[in-house]
Amino acid sequence: MNIRSLTRGDGVVIGAAVVLFIASFLDFSSYDCPQGVDCSRYDSPNAWDSLGLLMSVFLAGVIGAALVIVGRAMPGRKVVGLDLGQFGTALTVFALWTAFWTILDVNNAGAGLILGLLAAIVLVAGTVAGPLIPAFKAPLLSPASPAQGVGAGQAPYGAGPGQGYGFPAGQQQQQPYGAQPSQGYGYPGGPQQGQPAQGDPAQAQQAQAQQPSQGGAAPAGEFAAFWFAVPVARPLYGEDGSPNPIAELAPGTWYLAVEQRGQSLIAQTQDGRRGVLQDTTGIQRG
Repeated sequence: MNIRSLTRGDGVVIGAAVVLFIASFLDFSSYDCPQGVDCSRYDSPNAWDSLGLLMSVFLAGVIGAALVIVGRAMPGRKVVGLDLGQFGTALTVFALWTAFWTILDVNNAGAGLILGLLAAIVLVAGTVAGPLIPAFKAPLLSPASPAQGVGAGQAPYGAGPGQGYGFPAGQQQQQPYGAQPSQGYGYPGGPQQGQPAQGDPAQAQQAQAQQPSQGGAAPAGEFAAFWFAVPVARPLYGEDGSPNPIAELAPGTWYLAVEQRGQSLIAQTQDGRRGVLQDTTGIQRG
């Protein structure tokens, strides 16, 4: 999974799951040592000493967080008829529910149980409110330019040296001061391709005779691949027309548009998957 596809909400979920796992090793309950009694040999139990508590609170929350992250990275995966994200959210809510009633039932709750309850609250907030709050939808890491991630001296796939898809022609040759840009092929006033310079009538007649036999120029509307980023998360559907998305394009990540079909784009993810991006409104070209 591309780490740049993670959002701030995903970061909250991952952080809460780590804290919840650490809390499982802390004391489950506390005690007051009577005066004059040596309590140094007393070992307070933790969640790993109670299988039911471990599975229903701590590991349930950690597993739920992992399912939420995987479900957002690979949409369309299902467990018992539910999306991975929905199943993971249900597990995190169950962990919070169990932790709340457990801490009410314990006389002297220890650091592990208290920290576990707080982590479960943050975990549920991240899984439920993550897709709803705009601040949580923002990318966890700053967007990288399309050229980043490519080795030094190595151009992106299909791009010439010193340039990338969607970019201008790369590093242009600098014109001398006072020189006119109309001196090259393709500019008004300059010699066109297949057209001789002035002052040679024989070559001009020969070129005019060859022009009808030459094929037409490339169509002006030919598609050129380019890099782009989406403003919000958008699904990527299969090229076979399947209604289920094969991936999700996340903001803060650059993707490659390789073909255009009507108003849709054929996009390629960084792991090589190709699909149809139906909603192209507001995309940022690289």
